[in-house]
Amino acid sequence: MARRRTAFLLFLCFASCHLVSISAKSYYDILQVPKGASDEQIKRAYRKLALKYHPDKNTGNEEANKKFAEINNAYEVLSDSEKRSIYDKYGEDGLKQHAASGGRGGGGMNIQDIFSSFFGGGSMEEEEEKVVKGDDVIVDLDATLEDLYMGGTLKVWREKNVIKPAPGKRRCNCRNEVYHRQIGPGMFQQMTEQVCEQCPNVKYVREGDFITVDIEKGMQDGQEVVFYEEGEPIIDGEPGDLKFRIRTAPHDLFRREGNDLHTTVTITLVQALVGFEKTIKHLDEHLVDISHNGITNPKEVRKFKGEGMPLHFSNKKGDLYVKFEVLFPVSLTDDQKAKIKEVLA
Repeated sequence: MARRRTAFLLFLCFASCHLVSISAKSYYDILQVPKGASDEQIKRAYRKLALKYHPDKNTGNEEANKKFAEINNAYEVLSDSEKRSIYDKYGEDGLKQHAASGGRGGGGMNIQDIFSSFFGGGSMEEEEEKVVKGDDVIVDLDATLEDLYMGGTLKVWREKNVIKPAPGKRRCNCRNEVYHRQIGPGMFQQMTEQVCEQCPNVKYVREGDFITVDIEKGMQDGQEVVFYEEGEPIIDGEPGDLKFRIRTAPHDLFRREGNDLHTTVTITLVQALVGFEKTIKHLDEHLVDISHNGITNPKEVRKFKGEGMPLHFSNKKGDLYVKFEVLFPVSLTDDQKAKIKEVLA
């Protein structure tokens, strides 16, 4: 336990030193809420993301730790009405000037203070179990190799149930209350009664809208882009989440295996024997030189280092593997056969 606490404190020091260099991504984008989000929406979004990326759940995952720092930094600003107003008008530069001029809260709370004040010291498991959630919606999303190589966005039409006001009242927030009833002199019986409040009635209405899905460079099949509270709603609870599960779409030229790319190039018999100069156009249209001076055997595979897919959240790349198919002539004249024998004999 002591080691875990020490590791967490070291992480806090690291994160606080890097908050000024956090991604230029909007604080609203970081918390996955619209710019006009209410305080309650911001709280719910922070709660879910902070639980997901908490260092205790992501031991040794540096990228998750960075995200946790981003989330806390964004929440510190957007949960403070004064800071949020300055940020909306002037951005991060405005916040820096405000802090430099002695504005309140210039130093801000540290990450542990934010998390503890929000969750009240309860464990992550306890917090997760308290929430009554609607169903998650999982959608397989075909992403092109180009988008997975360079990053991109997709607009997806989404229809879902939305809770709307309806006429009348309904029983809600029902709970069981225990009371004692006297059944005789000095004799009592314990009874349980369900007690419900009367709330405005609601109904489900089907609505649709476009959702913009960001495809990050190097994402792998099976990775998910999550939109919190965009899943199925539930009365007197929180909506589930909408999850787009990435799936690599087939490509005409390249085939992906993990972080590597594979392709096949056809050359002539002459090129296979004497060498050739050749380039192929990559996914971002830069040219890869695959020329060779020596002999190329049929189905020979050559590796071109660093020409594969980018690794997710990394500057490194996988490799490109090119398999060469040799195109043999359909027929030869007697004269051609004689010349070949003369050369190769």
